[in-house]
Amino acid sequence: MNQMSPPPKIEIIPASAPFSEAQRSWLNGFFAGLLSSDGPAPLSAEQGAAVLQGPSGDGDEEAPWHDQTLPIAERMKLAEGRPLRRRMMAAMAQQDCGQCGYNCNDYSDAIASRAEARLNLCVPGGKETARMLKALNEELEKAPPVSSGTAVAPAVTAAAITAEPGRSRDNPVAATFVSRRLLNKAGSEKETWHIDFDLSGCGLDYVVGDSFGIFARNELGLVDQIIAMLGASHTAEVKGKTLREVLADDVSLAPAPDSLFELLSFITGGAQREKARALAQGEDPDGDAATLDVMAALQKFSGVRPHPEAFVEALEPLQPRLYSISSSHNATPDKLSLTVDCVRYVVGKRRRLGLASTFLAERIKPGDPVEVYVQKAHGFALPQDPRTPIIMIGPGTGIAPFRAFLLDRRATGAPGKNWLFFGHQRSACDFFYSDELNAMKTSGLLTRMSLAWSRDGEKKFYVQDRMREVGRELWTWLAEGAHLYICGDAKRMAKDVERALVDIVAQFGARTTDEAVSFVGELKKKGRFQQDVY
Repeated sequence: MNQMSPPPKIEIIPASAPFSEAQRSWLNGFFAGLLSSDGPAPLSAEQGAAVLQGPSGDGDEEAPWHDQTLPIAERMKLAEGRPLRRRMMAAMAQQDCGQCGYNCNDYSDAIASRAEARLNLCVPGGKETARMLKALNEELEKAPPVSSGTAVAPAVTAAAITAEPGRSRDNPVAATFVSRRLLNKAGSEKETWHIDFDLSGCGLDYVVGDSFGIFARNELGLVDQIIAMLGASHTAEVKGKTLREVLADDVSLAPAPDSLFELLSFITGGAQREKARALAQGEDPDGDAATLDVMAALQKFSGVRPHPEAFVEALEPLQPRLYSISSSHNATPDKLSLTVDCVRYVVGKRRRLGLASTFLAERIKPGDPVEVYVQKAHGFALPQDPRTPIIMIGPGTGIAPFRAFLLDRRATGAPGKNWLFFGHQRSACDFFYSDELNAMKTSGLLTRMSLAWSRDGEKKFYVQDRMREVGRELWTWLAEGAHLYICGDAKRMAKDVERALVDIVAQFGARTTDEAVSFVGELKKKGRFQQDVY
């Protein structure tokens, strides 16, 4: 009997690719399966094109929409006429926060190549990103298949590889909650907590600049109110758990998803049905769509009681929340700290709670295990040369990674100069870590500390205003090779700080505005201007 010779080994991933041998082997096998005649359905023409063009081979290496300060409509306009995967990228929140498990470019590539089926992972992008990705994915599905003779391979990312425990949202580990302490003093309008975790039991480590993913539980009072509105039993079985367990641990009760309104439209009639259909299509018939969380949606359609199983199916999965790490593994091994603003607000007469912030601030107890993971930073890290000066701009909880930077530089004996810009509302009650920072200033670790308090005077005064006041010295540091970092709000603070930086470069660097903008752009390209914004 003649033996059949084994099929030739297909080498799709070149040896020069940035993967280990095991990863290359796994990827080659995965993509060979996609290409085989009896494997999965052929990729669409758009998918094939995305692959053949490669991650940057379509002639559009620049991504002008990659700006977290731009509204999604502007980003989509900038991406018009580009390949589908690039339009998918434009739909992302553009923060490269890693909350989805990718960066924005890689998440879009993974969806376009069908390596990732989930379209709702972009937490900062919320509903508008999910809706746009759904529309673009429908476009992908309708594309004609690639001819069988065309060899294509999906764009690949390291995120496609199963991560080791605690290094991915898909593979968290249990860390131990240790303690919390309030950072604000009496008279503050804010509620900000210093949170400590013990990592010794889970074996995690991290470097400064990384973020910490937290899987929080929904507040049980809200869960019980929702169960009551459904007219269901707490112990009703759904997906092998009780309804109460599923609503507490597995699904999001925040913004009501389109799929919930679709469900409501199926089980009601008349004007209620039309209203639910409109909401499911992204319309806003009553002007309240932006305020409708799951509870509010049920209240709006009171009397409509979905079956618990159908209700749960209509909800989004509960997503982890990421926080900048405010401690240094080199300084305190096995200990990890966060700096967390607690979110509480009122809509109508109902109090709303931030999911993870109130979970950390009040619902967990010392000794409780929490599902967590470390998210590696995308281009946010201390300079490789410890002698390099650094300028850190972090108002409010933006102080978090810079506290970590300073603790790390002290622990490692880094000789580089350190300049911190910090601001908040009131110096008397909102000066986080004041004792620590003043001690660092006294010891010489913190070379300069520039503070800005927006509510202490008659006129609001912010970190960007303080930057302009000391612009000459700031320019001198940049001219000496300093790296500059921003952490905080993407929409306002980061934009205002960058505008101030451009003005400083123009004024004290003797440049035109256009030349100053180019100079700041070069700082970004060289990794000397890095941002951790949200």
